[in-house]
Amino acid sequence: MAVVGLQNEIERFQARTPRSQEMQAEAVKWLPGGNSRGLNQDPNPVFIERGEGHYLYDVDGNKYLDFVLNASSMIMGHANPIAVEAISDQAERGTGWVGPNEAAVRLARILCERVPSLDKVRFVNSGTEATLNAVRAARAFTGRHKIAKFEGAYHGSHEYVQVSVKGSPDPVGPDGPAAKSEFPGQPPSILQDVVILPWNDLEGCERALRRNADDLACVIIEPVASTLGYAPGRPGFLEGIRDLTTQLDMLLVFDEVQTLRMAPGGAQELLGVVPDLTAMGKFIGGGLPAGAFGGRDDIMALYDPRDGGPVIAHAGTFNANPLTMAAGEATMLHLTPDVYDRLNGLGEMIRAKLRAVFDELDIPAQITGIASFFSIHFNSEEITDHEVASRDDGELRKALGLGLLNEGIMLGSTICTLTTESEVDELVDTTRRVVQRVRG
Repeated sequence: MAVVGLQNEIERFQARTPRSQEMQAEAVKWLPGGNSRGLNQDPNPVFIERGEGHYLYDVDGNKYLDFVLNASSMIMGHANPIAVEAISDQAERGTGWVGPNEAAVRLARILCERVPSLDKVRFVNSGTEATLNAVRAARAFTGRHKIAKFEGAYHGSHEYVQVSVKGSPDPVGPDGPAAKSEFPGQPPSILQDVVILPWNDLEGCERALRRNADDLACVIIEPVASTLGYAPGRPGFLEGIRDLTTQLDMLLVFDEVQTLRMAPGGAQELLGVVPDLTAMGKFIGGGLPAGAFGGRDDIMALYDPRDGGPVIAHAGTFNANPLTMAAGEATMLHLTPDVYDRLNGLGEMIRAKLRAVFDELDIPAQITGIASFFSIHFNSEEITDHEVASRDDGELRKALGLGLLNEGIMLGSTICTLTTESEVDELVDTTRRVVQRVRG
């Protein structure tokens, strides 16, 4: 589709962000690419000065209604008074020490009582660490060395999951997707120990799992595919994976770093499929760096330091630090079942209203998502796998993102407890206006 207004949006954006451009020129002197995250650099990043509620404010004085919410982690918005008070109170008593703290026990109890798969839990500082330790636990428990993950799935930045993260536009062959390196010099042994599975193809998954059953410790999976716009699998797909892992005596690991926000007990509660281990992160730290992993008693016992020491040593200077635990506890206590129901209702509203906009404008688009997640794909086909998703109209996507920034909206994939129907309508109405403008 012709996007005649893209250049105009670029020029308008650059005119609005001169200070951000100056800061980027300084940042690239000291940071590769100017930052330490995988941020959009084209034409330049927006440097943020502060966040407040549902809004971000950049160094040029622009205000943005934020639907990114720091990659979904700010479930109560920015600088929420509930989290800020908990952080401030704890900071006055100290931000870290070697011994355990009461807030960690209370937060662990909340998670174990809410998430169906959790008998015990351990805290780390990121989703990456959470999935790393869940995979390690699966290997130690089963005595097997291989793991299976899905093509295009992102589970953090450690070696064994950073394989075949870029979804392929090519059709999957009879032997399934190939394990592909994500960076030069990645050891060949990594690729030999990671089995890549095709999303939404239960028969293909079964062939691959049975072929490697003697060596596979676990399957790690997001219950809904974030890289496909939070698209759930076909009916029976997730249940089929659960059944196969049980039959083949391998563990099922849910990466719920993002999807835990779908219900008090995460996607596993909402979808009714319970794994053996769960990795968590994002909002459980109340806006501070956080992660956790947990599961069945017999598996988590591998980390128990009593009676002669743990089978798996696990240390971390900032694991379960009192500052994060206090903020996480305050946040989790605020997130009642009614709050989740309200968030999920607004998520459905956004998806329905965005579909109506693109139908009205006669633009091929798919709106995916579940619970409080939503995503726009400029594609005429149902998003079922990465081959289909790769046919997205990237130019129109870029024009929409820049156009929304120029109108004061950061387009992401989720909402927060501060979102109301008013913010939903602002996003939908502005999307309609921007798409009409960039199409000329």
